[in-house]
Amino acid sequence: MALPKPQQPFKPLLRDLARWMQRANVRGVIIGGVAASIWGRPRTTRDVDVTVILEEEKWPALFEAGQQCGFEPRLSDALEFAVGSRVLLMIHTASNIDVDLTFGALPFEHDMIERAVPLQLNGETIPLCMPEDLIVMKAIAGRARDIADIESILDAQPALDRAYVRRCVGELAAMLEAPEILQRLEELLKGKP
Repeated sequence: MALPKPQQPFKPLLRDLARWMQRANVRGVIIGGVAASIWGRPRTTRDVDVTVILEEEKWPALFEAGQQCGFEPRLSDALEFAVGSRVLLMIHTASNIDVDLTFGALPFEHDMIERAVPLQLNGETIPLCMPEDLIVMKAIAGRARDIADIESILDAQPALDRAYVRRCVGELAAMLEAPEILQRLEELLKGKP
């Protein structure tokens, strides 16, 4: 699958992120604004979001590998914060761009990582989430920026597997006891061919 190239200044960060994930032997996927810019319309974003699957006892080794690859913690107690929040807050020192690394646990997150597509960047491979999975996450988050991203992805990717999106959003909305999430998605899908 041919994918657009990421915009500067994210190229060095994504290169170092690929090295970090390889060094730590962790499976993960790029999500968030960077993925939305690739699958939809390019837009500004201030950080890079990553979801990984890793047992908690291996988080310190991941943290150390990140520091060896040019990432530093944004908090003095970054690992303690991660244990409570499942989010490791780092910064890429060369670009001064924040990285939010989320530790996934849900079956959907495992499946999203399995479905990732390789984004080639200067000889490095970066796993990128599929557009359907990005829509699912954006639908659950439901902020104005997420809704705009969904619309952008729907415009740019007309051949999406809408049944998959509906099923995943429906399951997660039911788990959250929030049927309005699926209703909001259906309104967005109605407006797009």
